[in-house]
Amino acid sequence: MNEDLLSYAKETLEIEIKEAQRLLDRLDENFLSACHLLLNCKGKAVVSGIGKSGHIGKKIAASLASTGTPAFFVHPAEALHGDLGMIGVDDVLIFISYSGKAKEQEYILPLIKENQISLIAMTGDKNSPLAKAATCVLDISVEREACPIGVAPTSSAVNTLMMGDALAMALMRQRGFGAEDFARSHPGGSLGARLLNRVHDVMQTDELLPIVDEHSSVMEAMLELSRTGMGLVAVCDAEKYVVGVFTDGDLRRWLVKENSLSNQLEQAMTRPGYRFPSHWRASEALDALHEHQISAAPVVDANGILVGVLNLHRLHDAGIS
Repeated sequence: MNEDLLSYAKETLEIEIKEAQRLLDRLDENFLSACHLLLNCKGKAVVSGIGKSGHIGKKIAASLASTGTPAFFVHPAEALHGDLGMIGVDDVLIFISYSGKAKEQEYILPLIKENQISLIAMTGDKNSPLAKAATCVLDISVEREACPIGVAPTSSAVNTLMMGDALAMALMRQRGFGAEDFARSHPGGSLGARLLNRVHDVMQTDELLPIVDEHSSVMEAMLELSRTGMGLVAVCDAEKYVVGVFTDGDLRRWLVKENSLSNQLEQAMTRPGYRFPSHWRASEALDALHEHQISAAPVVDANGILVGVLNLHRLHDAGIS
């Protein structure tokens, strides 16, 4: 039985992969026309489809919206009961129907034509009513569904999804839509945390800012280490200019040599030490900590004046990893 199950699964994937590969030859003038329609669209991309086409359409709309092409999904049945008003003359409609003969389109297409709304058809039948009504046609046809009885949308569903991804990614790259742009539409995710947060957003400040004067003793620096728990103390002059750091590692090395805690800090500190510019992205700071194999560093302004301290713990708490 297990061998049969694996055989069925492999056959399904082989069929779907073969059908998907045929899409490469369909990236033609119709695909370019669809891209230009969406690049020049003054409104939004409106995706519609029913059944499995609708499920795939929701994903395509979401992909477009999160990669620089404003888009939303409208269910054809709901469109016939008021939601058609959501589609404006400046929008582009992407209608998905493998057969190109969905019943709902009989009522929708005449209204789309009357309002001169551009229509992109994603269909498996280039001679269908949907294809004939469209400004351009994206061919998602398959020779064979992976379903053993040929009825469940499998290969055709994969083709629809892949054609939608090809459209979204082509538009994304043409718009120059980058990681920061993506993060702005995903501010709650880890990518948003990495790319939108700056060092000054997550650094430690105020009463827990670990700082000692450069003329302090090792004992005073050790007490400040313990008080703040940041893993280091920024050593500064009278104007708060950072002249060095005193870390947990510096303290251990000092004690191993059986040196006195009453000695001047300048004998035990690391000079000048590593520091972060406050305007850096938090992700840059994380990469720098790993690169230099340290766990914390002072944060300075453009003049080298201490404004905060940042360590791995605060970065991880901010969702940056």
